[in-house]
Amino acid sequence: MKILIVENEIYLAQSIASKLIEIGYSCEIAPTIKDAIKEDRFDAVLLSTNISGQNFYPVIEKHKSSIIILMISYISNDTVTNPIKAGADDYIQKPFMIEELIRKLQHLNTFNSLRKENKTYKEYVNNLFETSDIRPISTKAKLPILIKASFQKHADAVVFHYSVEKSEPFTFISLSSANAIEKIVKTPYNELLYLVDLQNIKKSERSKIFNLIEDRRAIISTTDTSEGYEGIEELEIMTESKVFDRGDILSIDDYVKYIIVNFQNKFPDTELSKKLGISRKSLWEKRKKYGINKKK
Repeated sequence: MKILIVENEIYLAQSIASKLIEIGYSCEIAPTIKDAIKEDRFDAVLLSTNISGQNFYPVIEKHKSSIIILMISYISNDTVTNPIKAGADDYIQKPFMIEELIRKLQHLNTFNSLRKENKTYKEYVNNLFETSDIRPISTKAKLPILIKASFQKHADAVVFHYSVEKSEPFTFISLSSANAIEKIVKTPYNELLYLVDLQNIKKSERSKIFNLIEDRRAIISTTDTSEGYEGIEELEIMTESKVFDRGDILSIDDYVKYIIVNFQNKFPDTELSKKLGISRKSLWEKRKKYGINKKK
């Protein structure tokens, strides 16, 4: 971790730097605000708020993508509240133990990494399940509820959209795992549950699962749409493109039609015709045959 120490008390700054260097950090010292806003990037900035006569807010603005820990002599709106509103992450009061500073640095570094990771996963999931032809679960629906879908991805999309609408995370459990029942029992009672792979367990085990979730906030999914269940509300997912929802082998025409409808806006005609193994002229003829209009 590369750290900038903004402190005009040089002895203090050097003392902090030497202790951080001992545990593997790289440190630079800036005794003035002017020195602290030079063109360079740091993982963290330790910013003293009592550099006399100097406005430290440009440092917060300059390094807003870094971890910023305020080093303060006393707690007030000027030293803590307002700087944190401006973008600082935390504060530590002088004199402090270096171990406490290290703990804060490590904690904030881990927090930022998890936040970035979570953002990446959210963007990936949103992209993965971005679809307009799947009916969502109403946020007012009474749980538990059973989702029947020909494809697991469709059920997953419904549950993720429901989670976003409710602004509530859920606990994911595959019923195929050996300790699925134990996981359900250990999950806090009011927590939202999402259980998958109902179709992969024995009928005798299914009754145990339904008994466990009968009064819980649970969503359970199965790709076996033919099986009937009593005592639980069901939601069957049928997409607008029902070609793959029939569970049978597609005809060549059906397959080509499905691919054109669903992928013509993702690939240029040259690439799409190549993937289908036909000419661009043939692709145009099939659009005409199937009555497919290409969106501009």
